[in-house]
Amino acid sequence: MANLSLSSSFAIFSLLFTLISAFNPDSPSDRRILVILDDISLKSSHSIFFNSLISRGYTLDFKLVDDRKIVLQRYGHYLYDGLVLFAPSADSIAEGSLKLNDVLEFVDSGHDLIVAANPNASEFIRNVALECGIDFDEDSSAVIVDHTSYSVSELDGDHTLIASDDLIQSDVILGREKIEAPVLFRGIAHSINPANSLVVKVLSASPAAYSANPSSKLSNPPTITGSSISLVSVVQARNNARILISGSLDMFSDRFFRSGVQKAGTSVKYQKSGNEQFATELSKWIFHERGHLKALNVKHHKIGETDEPSIYRINDDLEYSVEVYEWSGTSWEPYVANDLQLQFYMMSPYVLKALSNNKKGLYHTSFKVPDVYGVFQFKIEYQSLGYTSLSLSKQIPVRPYKHNEYERFIPVAFPYYGASFSTMAGFFVFSIIYLYHK
Repeated sequence: MANLSLSSSFAIFSLLFTLISAFNPDSPSDRRILVILDDISLKSSHSIFFNSLISRGYTLDFKLVDDRKIVLQRYGHYLYDGLVLFAPSADSIAEGSLKLNDVLEFVDSGHDLIVAANPNASEFIRNVALECGIDFDEDSSAVIVDHTSYSVSELDGDHTLIASDDLIQSDVILGREKIEAPVLFRGIAHSINPANSLVVKVLSASPAAYSANPSSKLSNPPTITGSSISLVSVVQARNNARILISGSLDMFSDRFFRSGVQKAGTSVKYQKSGNEQFATELSKWIFHERGHLKALNVKHHKIGETDEPSIYRINDDLEYSVEVYEWSGTSWEPYVANDLQLQFYMMSPYVLKALSNNKKGLYHTSFKVPDVYGVFQFKIEYQSLGYTSLSLSKQIPVRPYKHNEYERFIPVAFPYYGASFSTMAGFFVFSIIYLYHK
């Protein structure tokens, strides 16, 4: 009985600790990450990548893929903020107790995911990627081959060790410091649907690349070729969860991090590949150390006043302001951009105004309420590559003039006033003439 009470107390304490250290909107970086491996040796062979996460304050919980104790949530609360799947050959996780839907629900709950595959990628890993809008090559024996953008240090001659420098041009995703050295990649190809705006290529193959089995002759044209091949892609879901899909597990290895690289066709040899910088900077974005926005202090009021009214009148002059900040990894910094827009919306935007900013995070604008009454919304829908989306909406009614608020004489009605009085005057003159003139 005492042992039961002790174990129950420990479980409650563990849950409380997890809840306290869980995702915090005021400090959005993921802090507790579950790392699932299909081989315990990956913990040492990929130690540089894992240590970079630990050095930035993350707590890593390593589990082997067949560990039946793997759970993502307990008592309705998630135990982890992020998930790293370095188990490309695993047909199931925790011997089937952790299912595909569990991983998808984890992402749907706003948590982040890193998946690394290799030529032995299982159906489970392929299905996870497919649900995220990424389609690996169906040929299980195929890898990426490139006879123009390979690493000349490769000895086997099949040109499957790719040296790619075709990186996305985005400071928020890959950091402001340029990645000079090519990134080494050996693995499988995947493609994305161009119509899917949530998926973005981060590392692409060259136009000469193709996906095939390098040990056999091509009997049919490759299904994925050229620039349509993505080596590494990211997804930012509509709930701002972030996903990284890589076709190469070796890309994160210590061997590739420390290896020198010389891209075919160039004379420049780098002492160290760009893998470590690429993986580190990309992981910062995945775990919300960059590109995470929040909006505060949404205000609106009539010009010349400070209090927020419960209702506006048509043709009122009003001001709108909001503060927007970006998480820098350690603190909230003012977000400065020139593409935020405000909609004054009822079924469709009646007013669309660009927001000015003071370089300190404050965005503001002013406009006249349209001459239409009804229930409007102040609405901001902001989406920018690499940044979490902002969706702000505040409802406000707009009324017409009251009967005693109209002007006594409306200038535009002067012609009608004149017509009325001239008609009365004409009738009076006509009556006098008719009655008294003979």
